[in-house]
Amino acid sequence: MGLSTHVLDTAKGRPAVGVPVRLERDTGTGWTIVARGLTDFDGRLAGWVDSARLAAGPHRLVFDTGSYLGPSAFYPEVTVSFVITDPAEHYHVPLLLSPFAYSTYRGS
Repeated sequence: MGLSTHVLDTAKGRPAVGVPVRLERDTGTGWTIVARGLTDFDGRLAGWVDSARLAAGPHRLVFDTGSYLGPSAFYPEVTVSFVITDPAEHYHVPLLLSPFAYSTYRGS
């Protein structure tokens, strides 16, 4: 089923388009990049990694928010760490973003 994300710019009330995102997996000796992508016109990144490339264990999504918010971004990068317990499940990890705050949750 895989992993998807959605970045919403809550200050502007619209999707955050073109945010670079990378998925990393903890290998026990460090973090390995599993996938990279850019959010689309709707702020979504789906179909970029399927369950065959996911493994149980710690992962993190790293959002390059500085490229979206600009060089004076207070949060130039947002890292969301989570644990995949069943690689066959679908994981949706959205990011709600504004210039001075962010939040996330496990979506559906």
